[in-house]
Amino acid sequence: MSAQKIKNMEEFAAVSGLSRPTVSKYFNDPDSVRKTTRDRIEAALDRYDYRPNIYAVNQNRRLTKNVGILVPFLADPFFAEIARTIETLCMEAGFRPILLSSHGDRALENENLDSLKALKPAGVLMAPLGRASDRGEIERFCEDVPTVLFDSNTEGVGEDFIGSDNQQSVGMIVDYLNRTGEAPAFFEMAKPVNPNANKRRAAYLAAMDRLGHNPELFQIDGEGWSFEEIGFRGGMELFSRRATRPGTVLCSNDRLAIGLLSAAYESGLSVGHGPSCDIRIAGHDDHPFSRFTCPSLTTVAQDYEAIARKSVARLVERVETESDVRYRIETLIPGKLVMRNSA
Repeated sequence: MSAQKIKNMEEFAAVSGLSRPTVSKYFNDPDSVRKTTRDRIEAALDRYDYRPNIYAVNQNRRLTKNVGILVPFLADPFFAEIARTIETLCMEAGFRPILLSSHGDRALENENLDSLKALKPAGVLMAPLGRASDRGEIERFCEDVPTVLFDSNTEGVGEDFIGSDNQQSVGMIVDYLNRTGEAPAFFEMAKPVNPNANKRRAAYLAAMDRLGHNPELFQIDGEGWSFEEIGFRGGMELFSRRATRPGTVLCSNDRLAIGLLSAAYESGLSVGHGPSCDIRIAGHDDHPFSRFTCPSLTTVAQDYEAIARKSVARLVERVETESDVRYRIETLIPGKLVMRNSA
């Protein structure tokens, strides 16, 4: 094996003594070139141990119109809504979206990556599971397939990430809750499945320190994606401790907050802002159901439309750029405070 490292198909073509189009033609279909040419290429493959990026084989990626969309849990209305928006934008851009869900399962996420790779899409828009993901599999996938990550940022993986600015959004709602009442405690899962949860906890701690308040964390047991049930069980445990019950609770996400609202009702607590209320509850995300809870949930709205639109635009840019030069873009979208009756 040669010590020379081959970086791309242009270099491989040069050391093979063949043109790039001829080499590309071979990788598309080995039988499409003459046997003597095929033998030269295969001898060079053995010598240089070159592994081509099969998604860069076509000189023009616009020839393939399939775009993969992979989400962690399609039963979650948040992901259903953002996937619907991304699908529509992909079709408007002239691509055929293929939507897959990992259903919260690491093995299924890996299987979905293999399925997408076999389809040879122009690119993929992916929201990873997060903590449960096989990081090595995602890294290898992103090396081969033009991929834009959205919502869940697996640090250092992939060239691009589009998602919410958790530092800004959590800081904003902590400011609001402190300004209008008792300083909030933070209600979260002890083992969160989504990396956003860790960023939100850090943002909460930073905001409370900046405002001169002591933080209070309530970390509840439970794993998986049944956030409402986990929030309800944790809330019933929290509200049973009358002496330590906080007057304001900020939940790591709206689905936990929905469970907490139910626990407050079961515990006979009045939720809202005012002297007759026992507790204020707020969330994060502006989940599609949050406006219909009772009382309606104060939260921070993620900008679904902006995240979807910027993700698709960046992927289209990647697909239509034939350069092998890669650079990572991270785009964070600010949230918007939504004041409703729960706080």
